[in-house]
Amino acid sequence: MAADSSLFPAVCRVSVAPMMQRTDRHCRYFHRLLAPEAGLYTEMVHAQAVVHSTDGRFLGHHPAERPLALQLGGSEPEALAAAAGLAAEAGFDEINLNVGCPSSRVKAGRFGACLMHEPERVADCVRAMRGEAAGRPVTVKTRIGTNHRQKFSHLLAFARAMQEAGVAALIVHARIAVLEGLSPKENRNVPPLRYEFVYRLKQAMPDLPIVINGGVCASSEIASHLQCVDGVMLGRAAYSNPWLLTALPGAPRQRRTRVQVVTAMVEYARREEQTGVRLGAITRHMAGLYSGKPGAGDWRRTLARHASAPAGEARVLLDCVPDRLRYAA
Repeated sequence: MAADSSLFPAVCRVSVAPMMQRTDRHCRYFHRLLAPEAGLYTEMVHAQAVVHSTDGRFLGHHPAERPLALQLGGSEPEALAAAAGLAAEAGFDEINLNVGCPSSRVKAGRFGACLMHEPERVADCVRAMRGEAAGRPVTVKTRIGTNHRQKFSHLLAFARAMQEAGVAALIVHARIAVLEGLSPKENRNVPPLRYEFVYRLKQAMPDLPIVINGGVCASSEIASHLQCVDGVMLGRAAYSNPWLLTALPGAPRQRRTRVQVVTAMVEYARREEQTGVRLGAITRHMAGLYSGKPGAGDWRRTLARHASAPAGEARVLLDCVPDRLRYAA
């Protein structure tokens, strides 16, 4: 049985996963309109990039995005600690360490999923981050193992090291990371899902908040997982069909209609015009808003046709919503 989530205020019952080239600030603002209570995460950014940035671009966000976590990559405690301190100053609600990315480039940089082989180093990183995070919870996102360490005992030992280091929660993608021979995309599909590993971990460590991730596509699946763990993190399903975010457990009964969401994004885009952003940088995250509805293809073509327009011309989105979609719930 999952622990009482009220004991762990840092853990959102449902969250949207950090996704490279997807969960930028425009995407997060859009997702917040759909899911007022969900936890949101940035794309992964290397700690050194945060520390050495001169323009603060990696820490930029809109207050409406909160609760918001910054996901960091890296394996050097000092750099991660400095980045965590900057994140706290910038107003992030959580700092997350990526120990799950299977990319060969990430592996070459000695961070991501390969760090599951070095639990003590990860623990040192967590301790260092906590020391500079000004009370913000520090969490770790990982996998159930790697192709070199697939036993439950390996996962349990890793989780115990994280708990001893003071991690606020462990987010577990229920697949192993295959560190050689598979691309990151293949690593999201080829290794089988093993939800039972995550459930067993929660049973073995009832005092550690556990969030499950991987392959969750429906609100009914979310409810089922929440019987066994403390939280559920959605990934690709939330991006390809963002309307799923309006049906989360605990979602407001009076939700926005799709047209109301588009209207809010038009106003957002107008405000963003002064930054020089093109409309497509914002609307590319909205392509799935009408997924499954008749006329969804018309909507996607409209977005593509106006992608190069200045953000201030966003009104065209409302003008071009096909009539058969205008009153879609």
